[in-house]
Amino acid sequence: MSNQLEIDRQIRKLGPMAPMGYSIGLHIRFSAPLMMFQGYDQSWLDHYTENGFVLRDPMVAWGFSATGWIRWSDERVPDPFGILGEAEQFGLRYGVTISCGPIKSRTIASFARADREYTNEEAGLIEPIVNQLHVLTEPPEELTKAQVEALRCIAGGLRHAAAADKLGISESALKARISSARDRLMARTTAEAIQRAKDSRLI
Repeated sequence: MSNQLEIDRQIRKLGPMAPMGYSIGLHIRFSAPLMMFQGYDQSWLDHYTENGFVLRDPMVAWGFSATGWIRWSDERVPDPFGILGEAEQFGLRYGVTISCGPIKSRTIASFARADREYTNEEAGLIEPIVNQLHVLTEPPEELTKAQVEALRCIAGGLRHAAAADKLGISESALKARISSARDRLMARTTAEAIQRAKDSRLI
């Protein structure tokens, strides 16, 4: 089974555990996640984004200071800006946040429901799935020389034919190199592969 299929399978398992949605930021580096999955209602996402809550979100702050899991209602989570209160207005009354991975590549995921607190057992089921997603989306340490050359040409603005000519290969060979780089970087598009390679300083 490919990594992408397994990632999709794990995400589907999380859906029923978060009736009011979820947010999963995988391998957060330089303040941005390598991959992001959102299951919250669009109205909350819009409100959250428009108000720049990510910079003041108490669960994000907790996620960068600790690993493991914690309920949103835990007294160890200060919320000076009242963001959790804002979330309640959108039906996100109860939640749990999971944090894992090294600080230089942290994964932070939150899950919400409207009816009751998450039990220890539920948090214990969610945490290993988030940990598995973290492992599955671990960015590669390096690309092959051929993959790097192909991505650099396209990143530099060359079209496929011109890039293939520059590298002295056929256009189909160039496309194969780009496709293998996309697979290695778990990217759906070439543009996404280039950005991920840049973010990981591989090109």
